[in-house]
Amino acid sequence: MKLADLDVIVTAPPAPGWGGRYWILVKLTTACGITGWGECYAASVGPRAMEAVIRDVFERHMAGDSPENVERMFRRAYSSGFTQRPDLTVMGAFSGLEIACWDILGKSRDRPVWALMGGMMNERLRAYSYLYPLERHALPEFWVSPEMAAESALDLVARGYTAVKFDPAGPYTMRGGHQPALSDISMSMSFCEAIREAVGDRADLLFGTHGQFNTGGAIRLGQAIEEYQPLWYEEPIPPDNLLEFRKVAEAVRIPLATGERLTTRAEFGTLLQSGGASILQPALGRAGGLWETRKIAALAEHFNAQVAPHLYAGPVEWAANIHLAATIPNLLMIETIETPFHDALISGALTVEEGFVTPPTAPGLGIEVDEALARAHPYEGDGLHLEMREAPCDYVSGNVFAGGAPVRES
Repeated sequence: MKLADLDVIVTAPPAPGWGGRYWILVKLTTACGITGWGECYAASVGPRAMEAVIRDVFERHMAGDSPENVERMFRRAYSSGFTQRPDLTVMGAFSGLEIACWDILGKSRDRPVWALMGGMMNERLRAYSYLYPLERHALPEFWVSPEMAAESALDLVARGYTAVKFDPAGPYTMRGGHQPALSDISMSMSFCEAIREAVGDRADLLFGTHGQFNTGGAIRLGQAIEEYQPLWYEEPIPPDNLLEFRKVAEAVRIPLATGERLTTRAEFGTLLQSGGASILQPALGRAGGLWETRKIAALAEHFNAQVAPHLYAGPVEWAANIHLAATIPNLLMIETIETPFHDALISGALTVEEGFVTPPTAPGLGIEVDEALARAHPYEGDGLHLEMREAPCDYVSGNVFAGGAPVRES
């Protein structure tokens, strides 16, 4: 069984576009005709350039090899160009291709991927969702309305979710970490208060930021929301100095979570050794693939840290998250995005029921990708999957920021 062919599909989810501007799906086919699907989560170059990187990584390090040899292919990609260090773009390309290898292996053995990676540990996976606007909510007002956020949280709780995530703390910009505006601190407290009052103890609050604060600013904001007992404080500072996370962790009585912008054990290991985070959020389409992320989870066990796989992408990466989550003893929960397009793209193969996900028993990733649907929604823009804002934090008029991939018009 040898890897023979690669196809890359860049599909754009229709409005409202939750999950980013586009998803990069990869389809590998072996010489004997078995196909496997993966998803690359990489945002630092445009999709056309990224497709060229994906093809280069495949042809240079994987073509003609057996899909079983994920360790050897990983070492080739990780070491390429005399580097032997994390490269966000190369590892993003490899990660999606590696996921597709596992899909092939499961199909060739008529077993789900989780059965090939240590077997079933968790038969029911706790899920959480970001707070998205309901149909009656206006935009962009939703992003600065504690009342609307509370209504969205109640909707999720009514559907069985026991954890909700929100990020009202202002813009993340290309300028690096900044001190939060007092209005952003007040807004964050108001969101926490309104959502906590609405859901009571029926759901954990997951307070999201996106690395937008400097160390002192992250501490100020974290201490301001401590009284609302969030389960985590997500990525409060940029990921380019992992040792600084420890200063925030020592000053704020909320567990720190981070990892969506990190890749491989090299970066996650540094974070764990520093004592900077107790909840890891790897994105499987970037972190190195299923096998490397399984190693990250095992490493986290030694530091008494938990894993909550990140998702701001399509349902193929979600499927990989589910298989990883099924196998690890230190799972906290998994992120979900429920849209009709996510569901249709994998033919309804995976679902959230009463706030939990059951790992599939079908071979491979347990999904059937609707290839025609993916091709019918090509991405034709030139933006990145997510983008930073250039304008600095507004300390005068306040901030209304809809994130790095704003909602698409219908």
